[in-house]
Amino acid sequence: MKWTLAGSRIDFTARAQVMGILNVTPDSFYDRYREVDVAVERGLQMVAEGADILDIGGESSRPPMYGEAVEVDWEEECRRVLPVIEALRRQTDVAISVDTVKATVARRALGQGADIINDISAMCDPQMGSVAAECNAPLILMHRRGTPSTMQQDTHYDDVLGEVMAFLRERIDRAQQAGVNQCAVDPGLGFGKSIAGNFVLLKSLHRFAEFNVPLLVGASRKSFVWKTLGGTADDALEGSLALAVMSRSAGAHILRVHDVKATCNALRVADAVLQAEA
Repeated sequence: MKWTLAGSRIDFTARAQVMGILNVTPDSFYDRYREVDVAVERGLQMVAEGADILDIGGESSRPPMYGEAVEVDWEEECRRVLPVIEALRRQTDVAISVDTVKATVARRALGQGADIINDISAMCDPQMGSVAAECNAPLILMHRRGTPSTMQQDTHYDDVLGEVMAFLRERIDRAQQAGVNQCAVDPGLGFGKSIAGNFVLLKSLHRFAEFNVPLLVGASRKSFVWKTLGGTADDALEGSLALAVMSRSAGAHILRVHDVKATCNALRVADAVLQAEA
């Protein structure tokens, strides 16, 4: 449960790692930073607030309820993310993750100073495993059904937990066969799941310990949270914090969030309870 990065290590046994979301897109569902200097400023702010990892993405994966996510080619995605990664790498030693499904983008991002690949397609690009292996970069594998534009068209599962776990087990095997020796799994909350399905996965997070790799949970401000509260994404902070604490208690190692300071404070109190001696 430790990752070796280019210039540092991440120890998942000590505490949960907070991954700050930095969208450098015009169309993500929440928090968008299109200008390089503004994105870099927000990234450094998240580091000051306690972020352990910055997750930088240049292509939206928002569901259709927010409007159709626009697919971009690898050149445009690189144009968005590479200057931000390069600038942040010069100014902070915090781990940087590139949120991409394209192996070409991942390779170039790693060359500019990124440390981790966060692939929400779990290697739909057949070259992604070899890129991660060649660069000795940790690879995060997420479950999803379909693409961002189609993923909510079919959210029925006979056994949502079993099917998600079977998918991730197969992708771990595929990554290892490609030579990847550091990976994590993400059940993909909100990606092709019903509201009830998301809560089943959250209630069953302890089961993912079977993989013996770090577990990432990304519930921050997603629609199943704010719909349960009867609001919008702007009203989902408290619900997101509740799920962050519950996920940490259930064994999550990485929490991908928009609200870094609030999450770090909530986790600090949760960890005081978890580490207390009876």
